[in-house]
Amino acid sequence: MFPMLKLLLKTMPSIFTKIINREIPAHIVWENEKFIATMDIRPVNPGHMLVIPKQEIGYIFDMNDSDYSDLMLTAKKLAGPLKMATNAKRVGLVVEGFGVDHVHIHLIPINEANQLDPHRAKEVADEELAIMAEKIKSALQK
Repeated sequence: MFPMLKLLLKTMPSIFTKIINREIPAHIVWENEKFIATMDIRPVNPGHMLVIPKQEIGYIFDMNDSDYSDLMLTAKKLAGPLKMATNAKRVGLVVEGFGVDHVHIHLIPINEANQLDPHRAKEVADEELAIMAEKIKSALQK
């Protein structure tokens, strides 16, 4: 890639920053001053959710210890209601960060081994995402 193009792309806000800033639509399930949780538009399983820091950082291990701990505790907080809303046996957690250069955790409801494979992801109708987001929001209030 050309150095100037690479620099330009690096200075552009990520798609997650655009969601955080409400510049593009998303099915936001939960947020506070530091993090936001939204439905993944290409879920591996129904209920697949992303937990994203509002601060744009490219690599999870570049986060300071406090923010890293808070991110993990937020994922833990959201996993219970996600499990309840989807009737899943467990909620898997994946962090890889190659798709978008902005830290994010995938919370994926699972019922058996090997269900975290990203090759299983598929686009679903916006209405399906909206219904699942409401189920999770309802479970968060219990």
